[in-house]
Amino acid sequence: MDFMRLLKSFEEFLYEIVSWIVFYPVTMWRTIRHPSKLMRYADVELLDDDEDRYSDTLSPPLFLLVTLLIAHGMELGLLRQSVVLPSLLSTDANLLVFRAVSFSIFPLLMALKLLRHAGTQLDRKTLQPPFYSQCYVAAPFALGIDTGINLMRIGAHVPKLAGMAVLTLALIWYVTIETRWFRRDLGISTGRAIFMVVVTILEAAVVVMLSAAIIIYAAAPRAG
Repeated sequence: MDFMRLLKSFEEFLYEIVSWIVFYPVTMWRTIRHPSKLMRYADVELLDDDEDRYSDTLSPPLFLLVTLLIAHGMELGLLRQSVVLPSLLSTDANLLVFRAVSFSIFPLLMALKLLRHAGTQLDRKTLQPPFYSQCYVAAPFALGIDTGINLMRIGAHVPKLAGMAVLTLALIWYVTIETRWFRRDLGISTGRAIFMVVVTILEAAVVVMLSAAIIIYAAAPRAG
């Protein structure tokens, strides 16, 4: 009986992993083509029963995690041999966890800012819908940022220019989508929405850089 239960669990796990091959590109395409629509979809799906949620896409946090895993794989193929990392980030697992937490800061701060300006009380239930919505659009943004940085680090002139272009496009796309989101949900002007988005992105970048600095400091050898 235990063996059959284990076999059934493995069967479900295998199907789930294989289904990502289909639903990951579907989710990425829908996010890039209709980001605002998919963000609303993320909110609505949370109202369904657990087994019925995100039946035709990957769930937002999983989508972000798989995207970061793909970006990590791309870096391994391009640069990993020439990159020196702190000891705490020297393993693939630790580096992937750090990236996942770092890029989750962006949807988290965006969601927190929306709740604060909307006057909504902060708790686990109110934070989840905007955070899930934000995870969808954070994934292409993270992939674009990671790809752009990796291209720039190759060293040749053409990859550097391509990397700068990818970085710029990813940032413009992200700012545009977030501006529309804040403007719609808060009923504010475009100018104020842009200001809120830019400030939030800078805040998230500062948090990520401070976290990286702490890790580097903690991993640095001590004299004596």
